[in-house]
Amino acid sequence: MRGVQPFARGLRTLLGLALLVAASSAVLAQPAPLQTVPSVDVQRYMGTWHEIAKYPNWFQKKCASSTQATYSLQADGRVQVLNRCKTDKGEWSEALGAARQIGGPTSAQLKVRFAPEWLSFIPVVWGDYWIIDLDADYQWVVVSEPQREYLWILSRTPQMPAATYQALLAKLDKLGFDLKRIEPSKP
Repeated sequence: MRGVQPFARGLRTLLGLALLVAASSAVLAQPAPLQTVPSVDVQRYMGTWHEIAKYPNWFQKKCASSTQATYSLQADGRVQVLNRCKTDKGEWSEALGAARQIGGPTSAQLKVRFAPEWLSFIPVVWGDYWIIDLDADYQWVVVSEPQREYLWILSRTPQMPAATYQALLAKLDKLGFDLKRIEPSKP
C-alpha cells in the first residue's frame, strides 16, 4: 500500500499540471480584444452599403439575396438605418432602425436598434456595431462587435474585387474570426 500513495500523489500532480497547461493554453488562444478603426467620418459613411459576406444570424434568415443597409443622417444628428433584402420569393423585406455613436463625433463604435422607438430606453434593444476595418475611400467596410459573434463585410457596390475580399479574409483570420463561419452573400 505504501507504493500506491506516492503513485497517487504523482498522478494528482501530473493531472494538476495537465489542467494548468490546458487552462493557460485556452487563455493564450483567446484573440486580443477587438479594436475599431481610429475614426469615422459619419457624413461619408451615409448612403447604401451592399452585403458581401456575413456570419449567418437569426434575424437575416429570410434574406436570400440583395441584402443592403442604407444609412441616413437625420436633422437631430441620429442615424436612420434601413436594412433590406430580397426573400426567396423575390419580395423585399425591410427593417427600419436607428444608430447612435458611442464616444465622440468620429467614434467607430455605434449602437444600433431595430426595436420600436418607444423601447429605446431599454439598453438590451441596442446592439454593438463596431467598424473594425474601413477603406480610406469608404468603398468597403467590415463591421462586428466585441465578442465577434456577428460579422459583416459591406461594399458600396453589389460585388467586391476578389483580391480585396481575400485580403479582408486574411485580416479577419489574424483578428481571430472563424473564416469557416463566413457566408458569402448573393447579389
